[in-house]
Amino acid sequence: MTTRRPRDLGAERSALRAAADRLLEGAPLRSESGRLTVTELLRESGLRRDVVYSTHKDLVEEFQARARAQQHTPVLAQSLADENTQLKQKLTDAMSALAKEREVTATLRRLVAELDLELHAAREGSGPARVTSLPARRQPPRK
Repeated sequence: MTTRRPRDLGAERSALRAAADRLLEGAPLRSESGRLTVTELLRESGLRRDVVYSTHKDLVEEFQARARAQQHTPVLAQSLADENTQLKQKLTDAMSALAKEREVTATLRRLVAELDLELHAAREGSGPARVTSLPARRQPPRK
């Protein structure tokens, strides 16, 4: 038979209050998103949902009222949104640069293929009459 340790309601309440304060300040310890929701409050406090709703519903309602009254985005959420915007712009710029490079590469491939065909035709002598072979390059005298 397992023995249940008694719950410390004061510690639970202080954990909920501290978690609410951290979320409202935008400095969460456990929450990944930092959003001002009850789910994030529970994650931040480390308490189970049934424990909180059965005993500490007043603190949940207080948190919700403070979150509604705050009228601004938490610092962490705002910094993540700003970083997301910057990364989207960088991605757009990179995609544009890649598209330009692909165009240049395609043009160069076509040019290389055409020059290769002309070189092959010139070496065989079956090319158009207007292709003139150049004399071999002479080596400069050594000093």
